[in-house]
Amino acid sequence: MKLSVIIPVYNERSTIEEVVRKVQAVPIEKEIIIVDDGSTDGTADIVRNLAKDVTQVFCSRVNFGKGAAIRVGLTYATGDAVIIQDADLELDPNEYIGLLQKLESREAQVVYGSRFARRNRKVKLVRRLANWFLTSLTRLLYNCSLTDMETAYKLFRADAIRRVRLRCIGFEFEPEVTAKLLRLGYRIAEVPITYNPRTEEEGKKIRWTDGLKAIQWLVKCRWTPAGELVTKTPTDPGAPGRTS
Repeated sequence: MKLSVIIPVYNERSTIEEVVRKVQAVPIEKEIIIVDDGSTDGTADIVRNLAKDVTQVFCSRVNFGKGAAIRVGLTYATGDAVIIQDADLELDPNEYIGLLQKLESREAQVVYGSRFARRNRKVKLVRRLANWFLTSLTRLLYNCSLTDMETAYKLFRADAIRRVRLRCIGFEFEPEVTAKLLRLGYRIAEVPITYNPRTEEEGKKIRWTDGLKAIQWLVKCRWTPAGELVTKTPTDPGAPGRTS
């Protein structure tokens, strides 16, 4: 199974090279797609220098947001599966192997790496509570059993993620893609992963206002008309079809 690794990046000059090295070192067939989202700190220059070592580089002149960068990356992806890799060092690319094993077992067509499936004392209480609330709301609205809706490690079979019509621009990618996949009948499996959170001082960009947007998107997607969930009529006869 060939894996497309999409790395959306914005102002991560101190970590992007190490992230790419770690991704390259994972012993699996893969392609690496980096999308710089209008960085202003020199990250774009580093990304351009990495072009010879990765599959594809795209640099935007404007900062649109993580969701927009992921959507750009998806247009270049040619793998059988797709994973999102943040450009910081909070998550370990070696976790790909366990995620892929779960995907290849065909228990699900989407696998999330859960940061909260096991106890992690490194996570601040306020972030644990925020994640608990958003994930609980997801379970309530979509009748699922997720433990970490906001995880960055989302692994999709390529045909599943391409079926979803994404409209996100920023961090709302996480609730939108989760909600629409569940609405379309895809089961999301989870695998526990390690997590080394960074602080705002260290460059963490998500803010409490993004939590409010996540709530809005979870509610909005629950009652989005079924026809607006998909990009086109799926050609895969094995694809789920529930849109309740």
